[in-house]
Amino acid sequence: MSELPGESARFPDEPEPGTGPTDESLPSNVEVIDPNGDDKASETWSFLKELPFLIVGALIVAVLVKSFLIQVFWIPSGSMEETLQVGDRVIVNKLAYRIGDPGRGDVVVFEPETFEAESLMSKVSRNLLESVGLRTPESDLIKRVIGLPGETIEVTNNRVLINSAPLDEPYLPPNITMRDFGPEVIPLDSYFVMGDNRNSSRDSRVFGAIERGRIVGRAFSVVWPPSRWGGL
Repeated sequence: MSELPGESARFPDEPEPGTGPTDESLPSNVEVIDPNGDDKASETWSFLKELPFLIVGALIVAVLVKSFLIQVFWIPSGSMEETLQVGDRVIVNKLAYRIGDPGRGDVVVFEPETFEAESLMSKVSRNLLESVGLRTPESDLIKRVIGLPGETIEVTNNRVLINSAPLDEPYLPPNITMRDFGPEVIPLDSYFVMGDNRNSSRDSRVFGAIERGRIVGRAFSVVWPPSRWGGL
């Protein structure tokens, strides 16, 4: 049978275009199978099986970052006013002193002496809870480095003297008063730290110079609240 010009060949049983069965024309008791349904269910089940491993992996990364790289620290007291306010959040760089040493004027976070006796499991648990926000690392302390190892520090007439020379401290609020202290020689490998709010700061004038090994890192920026964003 010859084809007319412009007409395509069809098999005898092939329906005319546009006359095939549609979903609307099928009986109500005939189920329409979605060819992608099994794949979607398989993907969902695969994701649910992997979810616990993803959560554990995220927690491990959070603990590693918090333990070795950076940490957000909450300011628990007014000892660093006006530089830092109660409730501020600051970022602490834990790699800052892996190579170099703390410098005068650095704002540092350090562990209290009680952490030295902390067990490994207790430290891991504390880091995990702090990493996911279930515990605030308020037991750490934050102060400014004032005296370096081997120096002689003294406070007299509301001025800090380092090796008998007055120390310029532009970060202090005006009209501040300080009780006399020293002179005292700072032990080697230790640092004399003080709060900027000298009238209300429990610092090295009370508990002595801190060993370098207790310094967690350097606070370098305020990240909360947004109105106080800025470097230290």
